[in-house]
Amino acid sequence: MKVLITTLNSKFIHSSLSIRYLKSFCKDIPNIEICEFTINQNKDYIAGEIYKMNPDIIAFSCYIWNLEETLDICNILKIVNPNIKIILGGPEVSFDGEEILKKYDFVDFIIYGEGEITFREFIIKLISENREYIDVKGLIYREEGKIVKNEPRPFIEDLDIIPSPYEDLSGLKNKIVYYESSRGCPFNCQFCLSSTIKGVRFFSLDRVKEDLEKLIDAQVRQVKLVDRTFNTKKEYAMEIMKFIMDKNPENMNFHFEVTAHLLDKEMLDFLSKAKEGLFQFEIGIQSTNPKTIEAIGRTTDIEKAKKVTKIIKGYQNIHQHLDLIAGLPYEDYNSFKDSFNEIYELRPEKLQLGFLKLLKGSGLRENIERYGFKFLNKSPYEVLETKYISYSEMLKLKTIEDLLEKYGNESVFENSLQYIITNYYDTPFDFYEDFSSYWEEKQYHKLSHSKKGLYKILYNFYKDIVRENLQVFNEILKFDYILNNRDSNIPPYLKRRDVEELINKRHDFLKDEENLIKYLPEYKDLPTRKLINKVHFEAFDFNIIDFINENYSLKELNGDKIILLFIYKNNKVLNKCEVKDITEKINKI
Repeated sequence: MKVLITTLNSKFIHSSLSIRYLKSFCKDIPNIEICEFTINQNKDYIAGEIYKMNPDIIAFSCYIWNLEETLDICNILKIVNPNIKIILGGPEVSFDGEEILKKYDFVDFIIYGEGEITFREFIIKLISENREYIDVKGLIYREEGKIVKNEPRPFIEDLDIIPSPYEDLSGLKNKIVYYESSRGCPFNCQFCLSSTIKGVRFFSLDRVKEDLEKLIDAQVRQVKLVDRTFNTKKEYAMEIMKFIMDKNPENMNFHFEVTAHLLDKEMLDFLSKAKEGLFQFEIGIQSTNPKTIEAIGRTTDIEKAKKVTKIIKGYQNIHQHLDLIAGLPYEDYNSFKDSFNEIYELRPEKLQLGFLKLLKGSGLRENIERYGFKFLNKSPYEVLETKYISYSEMLKLKTIEDLLEKYGNESVFENSLQYIITNYYDTPFDFYEDFSSYWEEKQYHKLSHSKKGLYKILYNFYKDIVRENLQVFNEILKFDYILNNRDSNIPPYLKRRDVEELINKRHDFLKDEENLIKYLPEYKDLPTRKLINKVHFEAFDFNIIDFINENYSLKELNGDKIILLFIYKNNKVLNKCEVKDITEKINKI
C-alpha cells in the first residue's frame, strides 16, 4: 500500500518539520512518501496532484492556517476515490477530533497529540489490514457507526529515538527550515497551546549538533527553531549557539524564540560576539499591563526584558522581533497604547502587533464569557472584540498594524519616523494613530504600494499634516532613501543641491589612493568604474549625522552644508550602508 504524508505550508519558502518527522520515524516501512503544497495554490490543483500520485493512504498535517483548505481537498479526494484512507493530525485537530469525524464523513482517522509513535503503529496496522485499533493510543476512529477515542499517547521521554527529519535535504536550499532542540515550555501562557504540555524535554546536544551541521552544509536560507523558550536551559542554549558560531555559516541565519528576562550577563556577553545577522531573536512581550500579564498566566519581568533588549540593540548584531497581542483580557485601547509605546521606544528591528486568536485547547478559549470574547469560530479564530476593547477600536489597530509593517518595521524609514515622533508627537502611538487616519482618508488602504510610493506618501503626510520645517524633513527623508536604496534616481520631490558638482568631483575623489585607504579600504583595489556602483555622494543642508546623534533635536541643528559618502555593503544584514563625512576632502577638489 502506498502512503503519502503531506501538508499545506503558508508560503512556498517554508518547509514542514512534522511530515519529515513522520517519514523518518517510519523509514523502515516501504512506500511512504512526503510532499508539500502551499495554501496559495489552487485546491483543485492540489487534489489533482495528489490523485495522480495514487496513494492508498494519505495523511495531512493540520494547522490553523490550512485546515479549511485541507478539508476541501480531502472531500474531493474521497469523492473520486471512496477507498482512499484519509488521516488528519496536528494541533488543529488534536482538541476536537471527535467533532471533526462527526461533521466530515470523508475523514477516516484523527491522530491527536504527539504523533510519531501513533502514526507508525497505526500505519503498520493499516498496511497489514489489521482492523483492531483499540490499542493504538492517540487515535480517533469510527467503529460500527460510533466515534471511538482511544486513550492519549504518553509523551516521548527520550526524543533521540526519533530519527533525524533531515536525512534527505533535497529541495531545501534557500528555504526556511524548521527545527526544534526541545519540546514543551516552562511557562503557562493561556493563549498558547504549549500551556497544555507540562515540562520540557530536550534532544541530546550531539543529536542537535549533527542535525544543524547537515542544515548548514545544505545551505538552507534560515533555520527557525520552534522551541517555545529556547533559552530555558542556559548552558544548553549557549552550547548550541557556540556550535553555530564556530561553524560560521555564510548567508544563513538562525531564528530563536527567547525569553528576555532569562538572559543574564554571561549570556549577553556571549551574544555580543556573534557575527552580525547570524542570530534572530523573537521575544514575546504581549503586554506591559500587569493585570493582563497575570490573567494570561505569563511569567515575565517586563523591566528586565526591556533592559536586556536595549543591551542587545546596542550590539548591532542580532535582529530582534518583539511581539504584542491586542485583545487580551483587561487590555483596553488606552492600555494597549501604553504597551505599544513602551515597546516601540525600545526600537526593535521588528515590532509585531498581533491579534489574539482563541486557539483550540488554549486556556483563554475556556474563558470566553468571562472576558467577553467575540470571535468567529473558524480558523484563525481571531478575536473581534472583548469586554475591554470594541470592534471599531480593533479596526483602528488593524490599520496601525498595517502601517507598522510598512513603515515602522522597515528600517528604511527609521530616521524619518523618529524625527516626526520626537518633535511633533507625544508618543509613537499618537503618530501612528494620526497617520492611520490620514491613510484611510486618502483611501491608501484600498491600494497596493511600491517601496518608492511609500516614501512619497510619508512625504505628503508630513507636508499636509505636520507642515513645519519641511526642508529639514526633506533632508532626513532623502538621507533615509539614499541610506537604504542603491538608486541614483532620487525621487524628484526630494530637493537636492550641488548635484552636477558632486558628479564631476566624485571620480577625482575615487582616483585618489589616499581617499581609498582612508574611506574605502575594502574597495581600494577595485577599478573606479566598478567602485562607483558601490558608493553614493550627496550634499545636505546641515550636519545630518550630528542631528541624528543628538536625537533629532531642532535646537542642535547645524546649518552648515555637509557632504556624505554612502558606502553600500553586500555582506551586511543590519548595517547595510556605512556613511562618512567627506566635506573637507570634496571641498579641496
